[in-house]
Amino acid sequence: MTTKDETLIVDYDAGNLHSVQRACHEVGMVAEICADPDRLRHASRVVFPGVGAAGSAMRSLVDRGLDAALREVISAGKPVLGICLGLQISLEYSEENDTQTLGLIPGQVCRFSFDKPALKVPHMGWNEVRVVRAHPVLAGIEPGDEFYFVHGYFPSPTEQDSILAVTEYEQEFASALGNNNYVATQFHPEKSGRVGLRLIDNFARWNGDA
Repeated sequence: MTTKDETLIVDYDAGNLHSVQRACHEVGMVAEICADPDRLRHASRVVFPGVGAAGSAMRSLVDRGLDAALREVISAGKPVLGICLGLQISLEYSEENDTQTLGLIPGQVCRFSFDKPALKVPHMGWNEVRVVRAHPVLAGIEPGDEFYFVHGYFPSPTEQDSILAVTEYEQEFASALGNNNYVATQFHPEKSGRVGLRLIDNFARWNGDA
């Protein structure tokens, strides 16, 4: 039974769920891990995290019926936060495992490919996130604020208006995207200390209006 103002974390065997849950609890947002698509449809807000590969993640989402449930939640205008793999499989296609993904945001996900041997793939560690379009979930993020990244692929959205923040790693890439009541980050706010908790707290207070 779903209760009023329930926040659910999507469970599709993509890892990192409990650290996300702890971060939510730290800012006073009670969030439960959920693999039930019917319960997910009735949530007040949803966190869509993930660590892993696009191909297996999409198979798990489809097998559990969570792909359809996520689309319904977003269509209903409820606030949804994607994190890392959650962001990547929100676009239309990923080069990882040659995977057709959810199509919540137009665009694709590409693999980092560098000539400079000093820059390693995956991109791992702290890096600056520069906000390029104001958004309630990114409120309070200042120039120079750094977040924690772990990823070998990056989002390449079709529509520039969907880019909320960017990060430099040899090239500039989109590190936060937004589309109406859906916002997603390539970095891990739950692993990013004080600034990450600020972002999660912003999401807890956000009503879905961009």
